[in-house]
Amino acid sequence: MPGKKAYPFEASLEKLEAIVETMESGELTLEESLKAFQEGITLTRACQKALAEAQQEVKILMSDDPDSVADFDSHDDE
Repeated sequence: MPGKKAYPFEASLEKLEAIVETMESGELTLEESLKAFQEGITLTRACQKALAEAQQEVKILMSDDPDSVADFDSHDDE
């Protein structure tokens, strides 16, 4: 989306946490609360999308070579 800020996942999560804290403080006006809520929803959707993409990438990597998991597990004992 042109003109939209794109944050890395961790930055989006931190921003979302800050928005929640601000809203929970009860010091925002109704208009400010609605604006913060809208930004929070946007960040939540971006985080959900990033997590879904990461999960899909893990599934793809795991399905490429199922034996790689067994190899990795055997190194945990060292």
